[in-house]
Amino acid sequence: MRVLAVSDEEVPGLALASSTLRPDLILGAGDLPGAYLEALVDRYGVPCVFVPGNHDPDHSGYRRTRGGFVRGGLPCEPPGPRGGVNADGRVVTVAGLTVAGLGGSVRYRDGPNQWTQSQAARRAWRVRLAARRRTVDVVLAHSPARGVGDGEDAPHRGLAALGRLVTTLRPQVFVHGHVHPFGMPGPDRTIDGVPVLNTVGYTYFEIAPGSPGAYSVRERRRGA
Repeated sequence: MRVLAVSDEEVPGLALASSTLRPDLILGAGDLPGAYLEALVDRYGVPCVFVPGNHDPDHSGYRRTRGGFVRGGLPCEPPGPRGGVNADGRVVTVAGLTVAGLGGSVRYRDGPNQWTQSQAARRAWRVRLAARRRTVDVVLAHSPARGVGDGEDAPHRGLAALGRLVTTLRPQVFVHGHVHPFGMPGPDRTIDGVPVLNTVGYTYFEIAPGSPGAYSVRERRRGA
């Protein structure tokens, strides 16, 4: 299957009718407007799985009912892109692809979707429990793992729990955003043999669900 993974920076041409991409699924790794993800869903007619970034609104406290979403007992608009599947802290299977999600970044100021290293470790532990006896194809996060393509400044330090999560779940690829490469190609990175993909901008790749080693990148733009 073909996957379009996006994060952090809007690429207007992706939503145009002239785009030649033909994804089967869209992955959003955070810090993108819901309207942008909705435009991509409308353009390609495929589902979207996403996790929130540190600049996204707080997605906690929402509950789906028969009549729609409620928050604090009151009806409300759904969080995130309309029709999107929020994988934060969950394991979901959409269009045949199984995705384990962990949104947000390391805590560096007050605000939603930010976690201390110990908080992130507890969240990752719950994801590991949810993934028991399941084959995870993609770990989708906003933050990089600590020491693997992250930064040394406080906002861009990676989450150590993500490295342990990838090592435990053994997905075909670990997809994240958050660290802007500013168009410069970076080195290929891995975590215990698992490819690491910083998808700031966008990446168009192929993957065969349930078939390790079938992941390959077809097209990529590494941010503005």
